[in-house]
Amino acid sequence: MDYSLSEELEMIRAMVRDYAAGEVAPTAALRDEEERYDRHIFDTMGGLGLTGIMVPEEYGGLGSDRLTNCLVLEEIARACASTGYTLYVHSGLAAAAISMFGNEEQKKLYLVPMGNGQKLGAYAWSERALPNGIVDLQTEALRDGDDYVLRGKKVLVSNAGEADVYVVFAATGNNSTADASSAFIIEKGTPGCMLRQKERKIGLRGSPSMSIELVDCRVPLANRLGEEGDGHRIALRTLESARSGIAALAVGLAQAAMDVSISYAKTRRQFDKPIVQQQAIAFKLANMATQIEAARLLTYQAAWHDSQEGDGGAYSNLFAGHIAMAVTIEAVQIHGGYGYTKAFPVERYMRDAKMLQTIEASMDEQRRAIARLINKM
Repeated sequence: MDYSLSEELEMIRAMVRDYAAGEVAPTAALRDEEERYDRHIFDTMGGLGLTGIMVPEEYGGLGSDRLTNCLVLEEIARACASTGYTLYVHSGLAAAAISMFGNEEQKKLYLVPMGNGQKLGAYAWSERALPNGIVDLQTEALRDGDDYVLRGKKVLVSNAGEADVYVVFAATGNNSTADASSAFIIEKGTPGCMLRQKERKIGLRGSPSMSIELVDCRVPLANRLGEEGDGHRIALRTLESARSGIAALAVGLAQAAMDVSISYAKTRRQFDKPIVQQQAIAFKLANMATQIEAARLLTYQAAWHDSQEGDGGAYSNLFAGHIAMAVTIEAVQIHGGYGYTKAFPVERYMRDAKMLQTIEASMDEQRRAIARLINKM
């Protein structure tokens, strides 16, 4: 079994790392402070082909696999987790849903501009109360001739307000059944699709998040993804295939926390010696490095499973999310009192890590997914 990356993948990693260090990292703290999204960064990622990393080549993308996507997300998150998460939602959820379930016309119309960075994607399925996940949606879509009329409200819609293309899920049948929902593509500016409350988050503050309200929003039949009733299948397949991406973000964030901790420990002196020479600090760093490497390997394995249409993402999500939280807490501890100030980025890393643990699925939901896999063995 060969665990080494190919020369091509190493070149991609190096290119993205250099780009992120030069274009993304310098303004990360300011964007977090101001809760501001920078579209220019997305545009530059589009110029490098990163916004279409998994878009098929026939639609202008790079047609890369999940492992390549994970390497990209890891390096972007190492510079700024908010930017990494925005890219994850765009490529791993919105574009992926259209790529996997869209028809030829939809792919040409939406995937091409999404792949080259001209259009930003969003994914809207969360509601205030979803006791059974995508089942029991309160947002409804009623058929009216060659259109659907959507009514309802979506919350925590990542990339909302900035996105040009929204993949939205709504009930089209009896809410108690798995085939009760459908997915729709809604373009920015569609009458009846209104932006509402901006979500004030503790982490990932540079990634836009808003609620949207659909008030008699008329969507043409041509903008339905798949068949009527396919919503549950589309949502689950998309989320499952993207899980390794969230794990990659967590690994990149944890690596950033360790990087600054090593730098601080080498320059901070006590008793005329750098604190990195203290056994307590050295052991903390050793534990952090081991945990990150384990999370990275599990994430790469999950990416491989995703590419084979398997499901190893729950393991990597649960573990990488836990490691990101543990490592960022240790990073704050290593920085001492400074760790709780904005003079150093570790407090931001800790806030971002908590968001990555919860924003797509809670830790308990990941455990339930793993339990289901175990029961199939």
